[in-house]
Amino acid sequence: MNFLPVLRELALAYQSFERYSAPDIKVMGLTHTQFDIIATLGNQPHMTCKQLGEKTLVTKGTLTGVLERLEMKGILERKLNPEDARSQMIGLTKDGQQLFEKVFPHHVAHLEKAFGKLSVDEMTEIQGSLKKLRAIF
Repeated sequence: MNFLPVLRELALAYQSFERYSAPDIKVMGLTHTQFDIIATLGNQPHMTCKQLGEKTLVTKGTLTGVLERLEMKGILERKLNPEDARSQMIGLTKDGQQLFEKVFPHHVAHLEKAFGKLSVDEMTEIQGSLKKLRAIF
């Protein structure tokens, strides 16, 4: 059970990230999930719900409700998929793209304050370790 300290540090690191990141997103009037979707759709062509789910950290059950709320706010739009009428293409509206252009650089700059404390070598090492950890599951 020598993995328990690793598990604890992983959980604590994620909680620390959330405590640092969430207030910045909340000030912008968004939830983490909404930000994740807007950041994924920003400057991108429309994509299917399946593609969006694969590119975000949002579960399918949560995704549907969040998409509906963002659509009601005029931030995103849905169109029929010309290649498959059973699915829809999802993308940002003009207002949604403007929101992306405002909030994405702001939040990246906020995160840079924390990640900037690490060297390139340290970030590369951490990324490699996290990839290895993910691969075992």
